[in-house]
Amino acid sequence: MGKLSVVISAFNEASRIEKCLQATSFADEVIVVDNSSTDDTAKIARKFTKKIYKRPNNPMLNVNKNYGFSKATGDWILSLDADEVVTPDLIAEISQVINKNSNINGYWIPRKNIIFGKWIQNSIWWPDYQLRLFRNGKGNFAEKHVHEMLTIEGETEKLQHAFVHDNYSSISQYLQKLDKLYTESEVEHYIASGKQVSWADAITFPLQDFLKTFFAQKGYKDGLHGLVLSFLQAFYAEVVFAKIWEKQGFIEYNDKNFLENVFKHFKKGALEMQYWFLTSFMADTHNVFKKISLKLARRKIQKKL
Repeated sequence: MGKLSVVISAFNEASRIEKCLQATSFADEVIVVDNSSTDDTAKIARKFTKKIYKRPNNPMLNVNKNYGFSKATGDWILSLDADEVVTPDLIAEISQVINKNSNINGYWIPRKNIIFGKWIQNSIWWPDYQLRLFRNGKGNFAEKHVHEMLTIEGETEKLQHAFVHDNYSSISQYLQKLDKLYTESEVEHYIASGKQVSWADAITFPLQDFLKTFFAQKGYKDGLHGLVLSFLQAFYAEVVFAKIWEKQGFIEYNDKNFLENVFKHFKKGALEMQYWFLTSFMADTHNVFKKISLKLARRKIQKKL
C-alpha cells in the first residue's frame, strides 16, 4: 500500500485553509508549512495536523513548498495550496494510482478554477493541468520563478478527475496578485532572456493576449466572465510591457510619424480582430452555406493582413 503525504504551503489563509484541510482526511500524513502568517492560519491547521512548520514568508513561494516536501514521510506527495480542495472522485482516483505497480513517478491533475463566483471552463483556465502528485524524492519545484512547474524524474501521466481552485474572488485580488506576484516574475524572466521591447509591443502584447484568450482559447464561451477575464489578461500583458520598459529606463520614442505608426498597428489589430470573429463564427455554426460565406469573408481579411 502506498502511503500519501499532503503538503500545503500557506500564508494568511485563515478564511480558506479549513475547507482545504477537511478534504485531506484520507491522507496518511498532512504537513502544513506556515509562511509566518499573521492571522489564524496556524491555529486552524492545528485542528487537523500536528505537523506544522513555521517558515519566513519567502517571496519565492517554491522555497517553502520544497521545504514541506523534505518533511514528508509518505511514499507519495500531493502538493496543494490553501485555496485548493480535492474532490471525492479525485481522492478515489489518487488512492487507485498510488497503490498500483507502475513506473509512473508523477501525475498531472486537472484544476477547476472558480473565478468571480463561476467555474471558468475555457481559455487558460480549463483543464489547467497541474503536476501535483509524485513519488517522494522524485520531484521538486525550481526556485527561480513563481510560475515554475514541478520537475519530475521519470514518466508522468494525467489523471481524469479535477481538484477545485477557489481562485480570484474579486477584481482587487486579481490586480494585487498581478502587480506584486505574477508580473514581477514574468518581467524578471523576460529581462533574463536578454530580449528587448519596442514601442510597438505596447500595442501587440495586450492585443495578442486578448486574441489568444478570448478567441483561440474560446474564452467567449464563458460569456461576460470570459470577456472580462480576457480584457484583464490583456491588461496583464500591458503591465508586463510597461514594467519591462521601466526596467529599460523608459526609453523615449516619439518621431514625427508616431501617430501614423500607431494608427497602422491599430488598423492591423482591427483586421486581426475581424479575422478571429469570422473564425469563431465559422467554428460555432452548423449551417453549411453560412460557413462558406464566412470563409469567403475571412479570405478577404487575410489578403489585407
